[in-house]
Amino acid sequence: MTQHVLPVVFTLIVWWVSTGVILYLDNLPRRTYRTSMTAATVVLALALYGVFATSADATVGGAYGAFTCSVLVWGWVEMSFLMGIITGPREAPCPPGAKGWQRAGYALQAIVYHEFALIAGGVAVLLLTMGGENQVAVWTYAILWVMRQSAKLNVFLGVRNLSEEFLPPHLRYLQTYFRRAPMNALFPVSVIAGTAAAWWSWTQALAPSASAFDATALTFAATLVTLGVLEHWFLVLPLPTSSLWNVYLRSRAAPSAPGPRLAWLYRWPCMRCCSCRPPGISPRAGRTGRHLSTLSFN
Repeated sequence: MTQHVLPVVFTLIVWWVSTGVILYLDNLPRRTYRTSMTAATVVLALALYGVFATSADATVGGAYGAFTCSVLVWGWVEMSFLMGIITGPREAPCPPGAKGWQRAGYALQAIVYHEFALIAGGVAVLLLTMGGENQVAVWTYAILWVMRQSAKLNVFLGVRNLSEEFLPPHLRYLQTYFRRAPMNALFPVSVIAGTAAAWWSWTQALAPSASAFDATALTFAATLVTLGVLEHWFLVLPLPTSSLWNVYLRSRAAPSAPGPRLAWLYRWPCMRCCSCRPPGISPRAGRTGRHLSTLSFN
């Protein structure tokens, strides 16, 4: 039983913690990104070595190691995207009138470098494990890629919950490529296909003939697919699912409040007429007063 229960618990912990750590780091001030990415790149190098080393280790420990290293490789690519380092050539909102294939083209331009990076990561994992008995790293990365592509397409076509609050400020323009709708035609296909894959994985993992390694490896795959299907349902159910990671969003800096010497300016509706203008302020200050709401004071 432990060869099924422990991988499920381990996958849940890795899923929640890894997502949360990436959100936490990506919402820190941008001056911290260089340090974060330097440390993450060291972890990436170790993870790639781990993918290679575990490919010949068809044991329960090897399955855990391969799964963890593959998630770390995936996490580096996701982190580089959310930090705005690897995104796409288009770093602007979607034009208001764009529709159909034109809108799809703009959306692809906004993330195409990121998509290439995801593919490059998958190719690296595949090459490092080629010919090895332990293919858990490949399965893990492939499941993450397929489920993420499906989620992206559903968000583009239209879902209820866009989770735009997870986007750091410098990527807020990406939400203009999302569409809010109760559901779209692709969603049932995604859920049915994902549920079928999860069912097959679970039947294989729970098969009496499965070895300890196979049971552990297939449980990792089954749990990951199940979480992917669950995340798809999060897109349409009227539930505050984003609160699962709210604790990690505390790194997001709160907007600065106006200093005490300038706060009084907000109480004046305009700066042009004599009846509204505070004593000692000339009418030429009107332009400044009119734009005070767009400024941030320390």
